Amino acid sequence: MGGCWFYILRCADGSYYIGTSRSDDLETRISQHNQGYFGGYTARRRPVVLVHSTHFDSIIEAIAYERQVKGWSRAKKEALIRGDFDALPGLSKSYRSGRRSGSDGD
Repeated sequence: MGGCWFYILRCADGSYYIGTSRSDDLETRISQHNQGYFGGYTARRRPVVLVHSTHFDSIIEAIAYERQVKGWSRAKKEALIRGDFDALPGLSKSYRSGRRSGSDGD
């Protein structure tokens, strides 16, 4: 298939981890997170479960999408996970308050 992945993991504490992978083998990447291979955020919040993924042709596109989604509210991330694309515009902080979107730490 080629390309790379944008993915969202739900951690054991209920938080979300957002990442990208150049590997075409997403299952191996998730297994590595669950083994603590990467250290950091997911290593302290195992086990993790894949709740969303999107395939991209280039890592540049995947990283740009990752940066965008990291700035979304938890509710907007959960709408993406559910596949409720119609709800996304209404969940934008900038849409609701006229301010630029920011991160809620999730």
